Amino acid sequence: MPKDAPRRWDRRMQQRLAHGEAAALGELYDHFASLVHGLAHRVLGDVAAADRITREVFTHVWENPEAYDPKQGPLRSWIAMLAHQQAVRRLRRTESAALARGGEGTTEDLERTVRRASAAARADYIVTAMPAPLRAALELAYFQRRDYRQTAADLGVTEDEARRRLRLGLQLLSTAHDTAPTDEPTDTGAHGYGRAL
Repeated sequence: MPKDAPRRWDRRMQQRLAHGEAAALGELYDHFASLVHGLAHRVLGDVAAADRITREVFTHVWENPEAYDPKQGPLRSWIAMLAHQQAVRRLRRTESAALARGGEGTTEDLERTVRRASAAARADYIVTAMPAPLRAALELAYFQRRDYRQTAADLGVTEDEARRRLRLGLQLLSTAHDTAPTDEPTDTGAHGYGRAL
């Protein structure tokens, strides 16, 4: 597949949605519903709430296809960012309402909960979005407790390559805590949607 093929697909999908093509929404849903639902569930810990967020995100995309800017990053990242923002907003509202009703905890506890859930969702997204060779190395190292030598042997690569993949994977994962959850849309700036998640 040509390197630009995913971006062409993103632009074409945006055009189809802008023309009101219902089949495009169905195709988009098939591609990204599990991503959206997974991120929402990771933040909220509630299947019904994740279902609602999934509906809200795809409704927003259907009604506002022009809000996606292909220059800022892949469509997948934009949709993930929308899911993340909606879920964090919902979590903050739910937790704030519980505090207002006299629930246990403080506003600082609420913010810690939101930050933790947000970072966990971001880490999940980073792992699923990273290149397969990096993901495979991390999975061997962390889930199967392999050191870099065993990882190299399992993957059929040199030890230097295994170390490189693990280092890059860990560097990507370390960015999971770089984001501060907010109710306001994140300024994507020059980094695009991937940094906004």
